[in-house]
Amino acid sequence: MKRDLDLPDPEATERLAADLAGCRPAWAVVYLEGGLGAGKSTLARALLRALGVKGAVRSPTYTLVERYPIPGGEAAHLDLYRLASAAELDFLGLDELAADATLWLIEWPERGKTLLPPADLRIQLSVHGKGRRARLRPGTQSGEAWLGRLEQAAQGPGAGQEVPRGS
Repeated sequence: MKRDLDLPDPEATERLAADLAGCRPAWAVVYLEGGLGAGKSTLARALLRALGVKGAVRSPTYTLVERYPIPGGEAAHLDLYRLASAAELDFLGLDELAADATLWLIEWPERGKTLLPPADLRIQLSVHGKGRRARLRPGTQSGEAWLGRLEQAAQGPGAGQEVPRGS
């Protein structure tokens, strides 16, 4: 199962984030993929806000990892854009993150190669006109179930407009 969504404005991105937060599994890894300016940090910030994070939600562009308390545990937001090699992940304390984080939001996951946990959900973002397009694809059974719950949530006021098949 995959889901393609048009996100014509920031409010649509926030609705997607709220829907994702509202039906997320107890533990999940999310890969946020796309080029510079595609909206990865914007979606991560909106998702953290939807999970109740108060105060500053900083982009981890320079720190590489930011951690936030969320209901049921901790969220880890990683931005791997500045990694020179996947071996640098050893210095980020991923073992400690694995013990504490119940939600991983990973931007530029391809730079982490095989040293990252596998994605439950991959969200590929791209610029589309004045807005964005999001393609959500599961990577695990947990991700499949998450997308199923998201689909049910979208039956009400939606998380963006479904892209017609074949577009």
